[in-house]
Amino acid sequence: MPEEPEVDTEHLHEAIHEELEREGGALLRQVALTTALFAALAAVAAQQAGGTANEALALRTEATQLQAAASDQWAYYQAKGIKAAVQDAEANAWRAMGKTPPPEIVAKGQRYAQEQDEIQKEARKMEKERDATVEESKRLMLRHEFFAYAVALFQVAIALGAVTALTRIRWLWFGSLLLGLAGAVLFVLPRMR
Repeated sequence: MPEEPEVDTEHLHEAIHEELEREGGALLRQVALTTALFAALAAVAAQQAGGTANEALALRTEATQLQAAASDQWAYYQAKGIKAAVQDAEANAWRAMGKTPPPEIVAKGQRYAQEQDEIQKEARKMEKERDATVEESKRLMLRHEFFAYAVALFQVAIALGAVTALTRIRWLWFGSLLLGLAGAVLFVLPRMR
């Protein structure tokens, strides 16, 4: 019985595997490199997002405290106004009886009115501080949003990179690069403001 021709399929299998590895290996290395870069940027962006959000919340707390202090000052202002009005009414009662009010009554009324002016200045100063703190908090929250969107884009870019590695479909990797680039822009943009 004649022997069948022997085909070296093992060598052929190795050659095909090497060719696939050579062809897909470069793509996989590029995908792995960009995915690792996006993961690092996502970690930094997530840290920045958390930090700016915490700072914004701390500023909001400070603004609330300033508002409470300003409200206290306005209550104190009103109390001094009531005391001044009482002194003025007492002085008017003396005048209505045709008598000169005692000097301490008039002096107290004037002192209360003067104290009201100082209290009003302090309350307005606290309100300006509160407004500046709220504005800074809003600015930080806007930065937080940019960082958070950057993290989301990096995560989608990483997912597309993983799909590219599994399917070896090159255009998916280009989509991953595009999303990662958009994430990088959002990551850098708040630093420019």
